[in-house]
Amino acid sequence: MRLAHPAASPQSRPHLFPSAPPTPPLIGGAAGALLHGAAGGQGLRLTPYDVFPILGWNNHLETIFAAFFRSVPEVCLRRECIRTIDDGSVALDWCCGDSRLLPADAPVLILLPGLTGGSGDSYVRHMLLKARSKGWRVVVFNSRGCGDSPVTTAQLVWSRGYLFTRDLSEVINHVSSRYPKSKIYAVGWSLGANILVRYLGQLNFSICTKVATTVNAYPLIAGISQLSYLWAVSLCNPFNLVIADEDFHKGFNNVYDKALAGALRRIFKSIHSFSMIYCAFHAYPLDMGGEYNIPLAANAQSVRDFDEALTRVSFGFKSVDDYYFNSSSSDSIKDVRTPLLCIQAANDPIAPSRGIPRDEIQANPHCLLIVTPQGGHLGWLAGSEAPFGAPWTDTVVMDFLELLHTTVATGDLNVGGDMKSHPPVAVPVQ
Repeated sequence: MRLAHPAASPQSRPHLFPSAPPTPPLIGGAAGALLHGAAGGQGLRLTPYDVFPILGWNNHLETIFAAFFRSVPEVCLRRECIRTIDDGSVALDWCCGDSRLLPADAPVLILLPGLTGGSGDSYVRHMLLKARSKGWRVVVFNSRGCGDSPVTTAQLVWSRGYLFTRDLSEVINHVSSRYPKSKIYAVGWSLGANILVRYLGQLNFSICTKVATTVNAYPLIAGISQLSYLWAVSLCNPFNLVIADEDFHKGFNNVYDKALAGALRRIFKSIHSFSMIYCAFHAYPLDMGGEYNIPLAANAQSVRDFDEALTRVSFGFKSVDDYYFNSSSSDSIKDVRTPLLCIQAANDPIAPSRGIPRDEIQANPHCLLIVTPQGGHLGWLAGSEAPFGAPWTDTVVMDFLELLHTTVATGDLNVGGDMKSHPPVAVPVQ
């Protein structure tokens, strides 16, 4: 376990900017309502983006430093494994003792790590502690095969999320059933953010279609009377996976590509080992044949190799590009009907700035976008806790969520028009 490091004092370090550091602008259809706040209250306010010298000046240096040298807070977690509708397994990590210490109606925050990530990642731990210090109940969603989550099927759905939204739906329904008096919120990073935004877009389309066409839709939605809305934050979302894949094979980005491919290979080998054991004890094998290219998956040198060998086959796509196009969350923004904050870094090497759906965010009265000048990928080495402490975004995220919880949830602040006229947001489990 890496030890925590004292944060460098902003007064004792040189600044990138000769005068006061800039404050990133807020854009998007929800900017007006959130900036002005409720009547007599204060809206969302951002702290200046005071980038940490040298480390924060280069996107690759910032990304690598944050991944390997940011402190990992020690947290006692209690694991709950749940079985999905297709007999798969995901792991939920809760903070120990919160069930006794927090009231039954404490807001619940679901954290979705990035590809191959889990509750042990530093950025997840810092966000968890920040929310917990505010009296929030926090749970980390470790997807299949990630964060030491048990592997019980050969279904490869942790990846870019075509079916992963179904797992997220089951988790949200499970959490809302356990805490029916609580408001549910979610924060996702990287591909976890991509999945979260796709889920939010599907909520509006799926529920409107179900409610309009069948009276049997409501019994399928767990906790429908309590889970009226899901408010969320998306961080360093690649949005357009076709564009992200193009940039992933350029220059230094190949280093990240190979690193993620290695992590996927390790997860695959655990699944393949499970498949072999399963076959030894059952009369029928798990479906790991067909068009699957097992040798390519086991030796994949890039994420694209892995997706070509296994992931696109799992979802029935003819090509990897077709899979990326249909798994992107950029087209989901227009369908989001609950408050969503998106935070991106202009120099993110993995979630390129040119893939951000700026026009769609600007046109959607429920969405808000912040683009910081630096930040790398999952870095954001700025603010009083840089470089070893929590990223600059953590304070912004909690201020946004607290503003929603204390104003929008009570009806004091109206984001996106009359939100109560929209259907409940919980996707029926297919």
